[in-house]
Amino acid sequence: MVKTDNYADGVSGRAGSGFEAGEPSGRGSNEVSRQQPNRYLFWMNRDLFWLFVARALRSLTQGYMAVIIPLYLAVLGYGAVQLGILSAVTAIASALLAAGVGILSDRLGRKNLIALISLMVAASGVAFSLSHSFSVIIFAGALGTYGGGGGAGRGGAWGPFYPAAQALIAEHSSDLDRTTIFGVLSFVGVLASAAGSLLASAPQLVHRTTRLTLLQGYDVLFLFTAFVGVLMAVAVLPVRETRRRGSQNLRFPARPARGPLSGLSRRSWRIVARFMVTNATNGLAIGMFGPFIVYWFYRRFGADAVQLGSLLFFINLAAAVPFLVAGRLAFRLGAVGTVIITRAISSVLLAVMALMPNFWLAALFYALRTVFNTVSVPVRQSYLMGIIEPQERASAAGISNFPSQAAMAIIPYFSGYLMDNVWLGLPLEGAAILQALNTTLYYVLFRNIRPPEELTSAACAENAE
Repeated sequence: MVKTDNYADGVSGRAGSGFEAGEPSGRGSNEVSRQQPNRYLFWMNRDLFWLFVARALRSLTQGYMAVIIPLYLAVLGYGAVQLGILSAVTAIASALLAAGVGILSDRLGRKNLIALISLMVAASGVAFSLSHSFSVIIFAGALGTYGGGGGAGRGGAWGPFYPAAQALIAEHSSDLDRTTIFGVLSFVGVLASAAGSLLASAPQLVHRTTRLTLLQGYDVLFLFTAFVGVLMAVAVLPVRETRRRGSQNLRFPARPARGPLSGLSRRSWRIVARFMVTNATNGLAIGMFGPFIVYWFYRRFGADAVQLGSLLFFINLAAAVPFLVAGRLAFRLGAVGTVIITRAISSVLLAVMALMPNFWLAALFYALRTVFNTVSVPVRQSYLMGIIEPQERASAAGISNFPSQAAMAIIPYFSGYLMDNVWLGLPLEGAAILQALNTTLYYVLFRNIRPPEELTSAACAENAE
């Protein structure tokens, strides 16, 4: 097990949190460490603002696409097996793109890769609107990487968009505010995803108020997705980016031994390998039930697009509030402690949800599960950025998430088979077990590795004593 002290000189984020990027805060580390996070808006700068806008647009599309794609397939006559195939293909595409974006963005520019992924979302919307063929649907789904973050509460956090954005956000954040910023970012994403969930009823509304068919109503929403994709690309253009050829932080001394393809040092690889293990089990859990949650409500209780869109809207609202206290929670419980506690509770709630006898009880437990599960998302994102060298952050984010995306590609077909041929709720119970395993692994692998803000706070406490 790696001891905490081994990382004491190798964990730091960008110093400074002024309104303009790169503006120092003017406070010493001892003074900063005594303050609690959540100094809302004081950390906001122009670069973070535009990154927030891009995240909101991404989450908007993920919010309604996560609802309408399963229903769109059902309207076309496809079942859970076809949905599983689509989920597997999009997960594979997302895994490969996420790893590629993470590695290449540290070399070619993070905002350039964000703009490219955004234009791919635009192209996918056009492709969806042009044909109802299953092969075209698979191509469009893979191009837009839908299903890797559009679930309730997640706000579009997953997929190839995020490794580059995650590193850019950390670049424009201080250690003290980093977790708070990721929490508020998730809050914004969830609200946008909630708004997107309401848009899931647009095809039916168009069908009822115009002479267009229901399928043509879906096409209208797909074309809207293309428009939003272009806006996402435009939103990141004003963001400033620092190109690092070597380490510029004294707590991250330059290390020549980097992989020729990954760009990670040996120290970073030891950390990333641990994340790959935990993310693999998390990806299996997400892939087992995530793509099917809308379909499960549809099959189990006969819920339609309006009910499901409204349900996801209110669940997103409920899940958004805890994001605002993610920084304060991590400050009191520690980053690893916060992840372990919230994940353990969410595992139990998911297992109970599958046994509920009616729609509203199942929705209640799903909402509670979402609240506890998603509050750990910004904490984990900030934690990774805090213990990785700044110039390796995008590579680390992309590579560490690859097993999660790959696992999400392996399991959906199997889950679809279980739903159609064994028991509709079996994938939910299996996902609960896998998430409990993920919680255990996270404790074993990370309990002795602390981010810089916790190390500084502990050092100040020792000096005070």
